[in-house]
Amino acid sequence: MIAASRPLPKRLITALAALSIVAAACSDGGTAIDAGRDDADEESTIATDDPAAGDPAAGVPKTDEDAPSDDPPSTDTEPVDTVGAVEAAATDVPTTDAVSPLADLPPCAVDALDSADSPVDVTLWFGLPTDLQEVLQSLVDEYNASQDRVQVTIENQVDYESTIDSYQQLGVDQRPEILLAPEFVVQAFAESETFVPVDACIEASGLDTSAFLPRALNAYRYGDVQWGMPFNVSSPVLFYVNPVFEAAGLDPADPPKTPDELRAASEAIVASDAATYGLVVDVARDAAGAYLEQWFGQAEVPFVDNDNGRSGRATEVLFDNETGLAAFEFLQGMDRDGLSVNVGTNAGGLDAFLKLVDPTEPGAMRIDTSAAIGQLLAGLDGGLGGELTRDDLGVGPLPGPSEAPAAQVSGASLWIPADKGDESVAAAWEFTQFLVDAQSQSTWAAGTGYVPMRTDAVELDPIASLFESDPRFRVAYDQLAAPTDSPFAARPALGPQREVRQVIVDAISRLYADPEGADAAALLSDAAATSNRLITTYNDLN
Repeated sequence: MIAASRPLPKRLITALAALSIVAAACSDGGTAIDAGRDDADEESTIATDDPAAGDPAAGVPKTDEDAPSDDPPSTDTEPVDTVGAVEAAATDVPTTDAVSPLADLPPCAVDALDSADSPVDVTLWFGLPTDLQEVLQSLVDEYNASQDRVQVTIENQVDYESTIDSYQQLGVDQRPEILLAPEFVVQAFAESETFVPVDACIEASGLDTSAFLPRALNAYRYGDVQWGMPFNVSSPVLFYVNPVFEAAGLDPADPPKTPDELRAASEAIVASDAATYGLVVDVARDAAGAYLEQWFGQAEVPFVDNDNGRSGRATEVLFDNETGLAAFEFLQGMDRDGLSVNVGTNAGGLDAFLKLVDPTEPGAMRIDTSAAIGQLLAGLDGGLGGELTRDDLGVGPLPGPSEAPAAQVSGASLWIPADKGDESVAAAWEFTQFLVDAQSQSTWAAGTGYVPMRTDAVELDPIASLFESDPRFRVAYDQLAAPTDSPFAARPALGPQREVRQVIVDAISRLYADPEGADAAALLSDAAATSNRLITTYNDLN
């Protein structure tokens, strides 16, 4: 059995509270920090990249992704040789002093189910929109019917914020056997001393992870230990309106891939009156932080010190430099020159997409989560876009400083709480293996729009047929499967990551509030200073 029960360390809860106070005190009227809220988790500043973070297409019916259109628009992105990419992309994350070696962490007694005299109950907590819950429930039903050792139930906590808050606030007996949590909790959860690292389960069971996308795995590694198992994987992509591109003399098959190309396309769109604005942006909570992380990742520049927080605890941010200033000045210039339109906090994520179909002052492009593709197509099928149809929606790779399609992983991973007993941990691991099985990942991806987190899943139906008939669904997969040996292919590991993102959001909000007079360099420096105080507070309390 795992050692005695232990609640979430009070120092961690105290740290989160203190971080909120520090950020609020340093904010010039910006929105208050909310460490758990995920309503814009995966936005580039420009957007949320996970429907669990507020459902970007709330209220829009879901598409039948198993019956895509016969004539989808194309892009110039060629499918990636994913098997070769996995071999080339495998990276080693150096050991950090902040996390104990695997031998000193809670074990994973994978054989404990053999001695169970009745089915072991497992509860999975998650925070996803209802349509995604339905796909998850179908997988649970399939698993429960396939065997008699484990019985799984799922409980929707509405969003990531509520899921994390409930876990932190409740005692061991009230916690679930599995938790679906986003990438921004990696350091905090790994240091909480309340989870079994899935590395222990992988080692004990001999699970072959050679087909898993390295970017997906590394997103949830900390201190050379695999803590979470990637499940609902996504990344930001560029959505655009094909007829607008054509009217502006642009090629829908060749969408912009860099900030310069994004600006040039916007200039052509506005000058031709094909649309009022080129790019639709927002100031949703956490948007700019996630955007800046992606920008630095593509530029292969560290966002924080100590190898992006992977070889040791981050002690300071490094975004107050030419790379960060280029990102701020790009956003400021687009807004100042009337090439982008800010839809505000974009509650629920729908406002930004509605701006693409605005009958009076539409925008033409939007960076947002790849997991929204199916919902957007369903909305167009339902008449949301007026005369626009599903074939009028283009999808391209995330534009950034590198011309090669690439992105950092968004979404969430499966975490196994400790102190629930060996049988519960073993049962949770059994179900986890089912969820990341190639067939399960194919079914999950086709039903939700998420990205399969393993290469062999894309060879199986239904996702294989969907990728072939509608390559728009494959764009996000290809940019995550792209080979890389960069240590910055994964997001930075940072204790107060959500709070730092909010500080950056507040700075960008001030850029948009005064695009003519705002000093981008000063705002960037102030954001860095505030972020460093947040990091120092977190590290001192943990």
